[in-house]
Amino acid sequence: MKDFAVGVRNSIIRACYRWIMKPFFFRHDAEMVHDRVTFIGAKLGEYTVAQWATKVFFGYSNKKLEQKVLGISFANPVGLAAGFDKEGQLTDIIPSVGFGFEEIGSVTGYPCAGNPKPRLWRLKKSKSLVVYYGLKNRGCEIIAAHLKTKTFKNRIGTSVAMTNWAKNNDIAVAIEDYAKAFKAFAFIGDYFTINISCPNTQGGQPFLDPASLDHLLDALEKINTNKAVFIKLSPDMTVSAVDAILDIAEKHRVHGIICANLTKKRNADKIADKNVPKVGGLSGKPVSGMSDSLIAHIYRRYKDRFAIVGVGGIFSAEDAYRKMRLGASLVQLITGMIFEGPQIVSEVNRGLVKLLKRDGFANISEAVGVDAV
Repeated sequence: MKDFAVGVRNSIIRACYRWIMKPFFFRHDAEMVHDRVTFIGAKLGEYTVAQWATKVFFGYSNKKLEQKVLGISFANPVGLAAGFDKEGQLTDIIPSVGFGFEEIGSVTGYPCAGNPKPRLWRLKKSKSLVVYYGLKNRGCEIIAAHLKTKTFKNRIGTSVAMTNWAKNNDIAVAIEDYAKAFKAFAFIGDYFTINISCPNTQGGQPFLDPASLDHLLDALEKINTNKAVFIKLSPDMTVSAVDAILDIAEKHRVHGIICANLTKKRNADKIADKNVPKVGGLSGKPVSGMSDSLIAHIYRRYKDRFAIVGVGGIFSAEDAYRKMRLGASLVQLITGMIFEGPQIVSEVNRGLVKLLKRDGFANISEAVGVDAV
């Protein structure tokens, strides 16, 4: 499809989403809508003709966006962040939506019902979600059994975390929990994310402590895998806390950093809504600036030692490009898609190509880190 036609197509879909679909979705409970969309997406993925039709509506490709990161080839740098496809139900349809990769999970060692409902809210004025799921999933064994026989058409990351229960207040038990999920996915997909920064668990965030993280990484290094390993950081960390974590990560089998998870802060200057739930972490625009600062700091200090994935507040190509120019090789989104529509993936990728041409770059990889000064 020619570029002009893609632009017209995206404008039509954006208008339909803004004036028809979004008002309908936003009148209903957020978790219920998410579950229904996941069900429909999984069904579409079962049929080749539905995959093809979805690609016609949402797909976009350009060689300027192709790159290798940690030896993994990506068709474009825009991925679906962990938290949307919790159990890998959408791996057949996500490539047709236009994502260059997706991250499933977080997956835990044992089945987890998550926190009590309600546990997902929209902050309409702030362009944010309040997420309090508490790592709801059926556990690593069931999810791995479902995925191990699949042939993926896209790059797949697996986010692993500790089960949301009181047993993991014991660090040794929590490490075993991580290791169980890690081992189950050792040869499924392309990379791991070790989620040490979920704000919604009974055990808190114990592995943001460098000594505890050191023990966790020691245990995970004993598990055989050929996959790249990322660590997902909290946007609420101080610079000194980040440096302490990275000093540990540098000594272990850690190849990249994801910046960043949900924020627990309620005083961010981008929170315009009133009556924000007291529980849960915030996504979207309130995380944007904190994510950018974290990316820039890590890239300035470590350059190519860690590949960086930028997450938080991506609603346009300019948002994604800023993170990449600060040091992110890849970016991920969820909230932008929920507020703007699924065509945002194509819009961001198409916009990135225009920005690369404007700045004289032949490939997206050339823009990575140019503003991290």
